[in-house]
This record gives sequence, structure tokens and C-alpha cells, in this order.
Amino acid sequence: MAAAPTLIFDVGDYVVYPKHGVGRVIELQKSEIAGMALELYVLRFEKERMTLRVPTNKAEGVGMRKLSSDKTVREAMTILKGKPKVKRTMWSRRAQEYEAKINSGDLNSIAEVVRDLFRAEDQPEQSYSERQIFEAAASRLARELAAVEAIDEPAALVKILDILRAAAAVYNKVPA
Repeated sequence: MAAAPTLIFDVGDYVVYPKHGVGRVIELQKSEIAGMALELYVLRFEKERMTLRVPTNKAEGVGMRKLSSDKTVREAMTILKGKPKVKRTMWSRRAQEYEAKINSGDLNSIAEVVRDLFRAEDQPEQSYSERQIFEAAASRLARELAAVEAIDEPAALVKILDILRAAAAVYNKVPA
């Protein structure tokens, strides 16, 4: 008989599920589905009040991963300090690209979306859909930052917005 596959995540671990963000492994479950014995990670996403079951053998395939390392979090914060890249393509195309980056689960891609869609108080107003995507990306980034730094999500969001405002002050200077 083959050895049982080694589990990547343990009960209590925080994990990132690309489409839903940061969740916590609350249980390992054995279940029989369609006559097949399956081992499942049971993930809890508090913010969405959602529970998700992921077969242990599919976790990597769907992109489920451990929280980002401190180094990756630092890289993401550095991305926030950069100059926003504004593409001149149609909004619908940009919106799709932004959504794809958010759902990739890649922290640096999410940071790019947050940086590119941030609007300081002295900048032109955002459309409703721009604001929605910005808030989704900022929330996703804040949740992972909060879990990595063991702070709460609102504190993480304040930290992100402070970095963005400081960067906006540099890049939005109007020549005299």
C-alpha cells in the first residue's frame, strides 16, 4: 500500500485560497464522495462567513498556499510606494486584468492593483466599478498583511493607505 501523501497544511494554519483570500484550516476531514475516499481541508473565511472544503490532493493545483513570507510582504509594500501605472486601454479590459490579478492570489499582483487604482483626496473621482475593484484588492492585501504581522485588518488597511498617500504626495506633485 502506498504511503499517505504528506499534508502541506495543518489545522490552525492560515492559508491563501486565490479566489477567496486568507482563510484558516479549521479541520481535516475524511469523506466519501461518489464511492471515493477523500481527505479534505476545511477552510474558514471569517470575513465572508464561508466554509470551503478542498481535497488535500487538489490544494496545490488550485493555487492554495501558505501566507506570504516577510520578504514577499516587504516586496508588496515596496510596490505600493511605486509610481502607478495607468494603461490607456478600455476600462472593461483593464477591469478584467485587475480581477485576474486579484484572483491569482499573488500578493505582488494584488499590490499592483491597489497601487494603480488608488486615488488620493486631491485626485479625480473614481468610477463606482474602479472603487469596487480597489476596495476588493485593498481588503485582500490587508487581510494577508494582518495575518502575517499578527495585527487586525483595519490596522493593516491604515498602514497600506498611509503608504499609498505618501507615494501619491510624491507622484502627484503639480509642477509650479
